[in-house]
Amino acid sequence: MMKEVITLLEDFDNENTGNSYSSDLAGFKAWVCAKESYRLRNEVDEPYWEGKEEGRSPESVISTFLVHLSRYAKTYSKSAISGSDFTTQEDFIYLITLKSFGAMTKIDLIRKNVHEKPAGMLIINRLIRQGWIAQADSDTDRRMKIIHITESGLLALENQMHKIRKATHVVSGNLSYSEKMHLIRLLNKLDKFHYPIFTRNIESEKLLDIVSKEYSFTKN
Repeated sequence: MMKEVITLLEDFDNENTGNSYSSDLAGFKAWVCAKESYRLRNEVDEPYWEGKEEGRSPESVISTFLVHLSRYAKTYSKSAISGSDFTTQEDFIYLITLKSFGAMTKIDLIRKNVHEKPAGMLIINRLIRQGWIAQADSDTDRRMKIIHITESGLLALENQMHKIRKATHVVSGNLSYSEKMHLIRLLNKLDKFHYPIFTRNIESEKLLDIVSKEYSFTKN
């Protein structure tokens, strides 16, 4: 191991002629990390997917699988709320959001659940009629309403949580713990990419062209 480390140090010294990395332990560790990341990227075990031989792109496969998974999750959510007073899965998702993050404005709740305003307002109004959430004037801006989950909402959510938790476990399927952690990292990266774009409320007819241009995506 000592010989391997010394060899690595020699390689670092030879390759770092342009001083891309600092000539200390921190620079050496950064160089090793970058070198290993490059090796892993070039040794990736490319999986098979339907249509690969005909030139179907990995981006197409990812998009299709995400759509499919969303539909699978929705069917399990429907099962989780069957026989309850919940109308849609969005009802309990909005309640869970308020329970987890506390009171917030209507628009913040809608954005947090990645909904367009008209659809989000329908859900919020339905929950208000049910008595599961309540609204009050904002202390800082009287034009805004702050909404919070009520005791009735907490009770409705708690009565259904055992089924909701069961649905979330089923959606995760047969993934191992390490696979779940890796998937969370990847989905979190995608979410951080898409959410700022979503909050800009770009018109639908311009959205693809604007995003493709800003991020230099190749048009197929």
